[in-house]
Amino acid sequence: MVSGFLVAFSLYSAIPVPQVNWEKKTMRWALSFLPLVGLLIGAAQWLWFGFCAKHGAAGLFYAVGAMLLPLVLSGGIHLDGFTDTCDALCSHADREKKLQIMKDPHVGAFGPLWLAAFLLAETACFAQLYQKPALLPFALTGFALARALGGREIVALPCAKESGLAHLFAEGSDKKAVAATLLLEAAVLFAAAVLWLRASPGGVGAVCVGALVLLAGYWRHGRLCREVFGGITGDLAGFFISLAELFCLFFAAVGGLLL
Repeated sequence: MVSGFLVAFSLYSAIPVPQVNWEKKTMRWALSFLPLVGLLIGAAQWLWFGFCAKHGAAGLFYAVGAMLLPLVLSGGIHLDGFTDTCDALCSHADREKKLQIMKDPHVGAFGPLWLAAFLLAETACFAQLYQKPALLPFALTGFALARALGGREIVALPCAKESGLAHLFAEGSDKKAVAATLLLEAAVLFAAAVLWLRASPGGVGAVCVGALVLLAGYWRHGRLCREVFGGITGDLAGFFISLAELFCLFFAAVGGLLL
């Protein structure tokens, strides 16, 4: 279990941890600890919000800092997958060509464009949440919730290729146990978000609707992986985690505005 924690944080975060050999016995539970990286990001976001609110920081100052925090703490691994997947999807090529594009270390034209749009959208959502933070707990829980669902995809879907990080982690994991653990973690995170918002008029209902839409997106992404790419890859998992984070931020920003 300790080795799994260290493997997860050594790959999915920029936090320095002792290194262990990557083998089946050390990777068996690694994906179960992926949501902890999201909890770390959520906690850092909460502290940053409290600091800025206490000292009367400008909304743009808070929003840019909040946008950079996930990048700094995660090392940008999921945004790398987001960029590569956007390049592949925008190519409109066949399956094999899409997989080659995602494997290519060079970046195409569409990936940076969509990455810039993604970061601008995140900044806008954070700026709005700074003004009306009624659903901020749901947005911050989303960092861990996205990783719980994204990690589950790796062990629940077939791998699109016989190489890469997704294949390595999927084959090294106790798939049924890890999938059940991640599903339980997602349920606990959702329950926590509801409890935090129980005093907000309409907040609990808004979070419930948002969670249903997020689950629908999870199902749709799984279908995209199977039908377009033939299975899951590390880039596709990063693509989903990034979009799920942004969705939680957007829903919390708009929901807080309407409430």
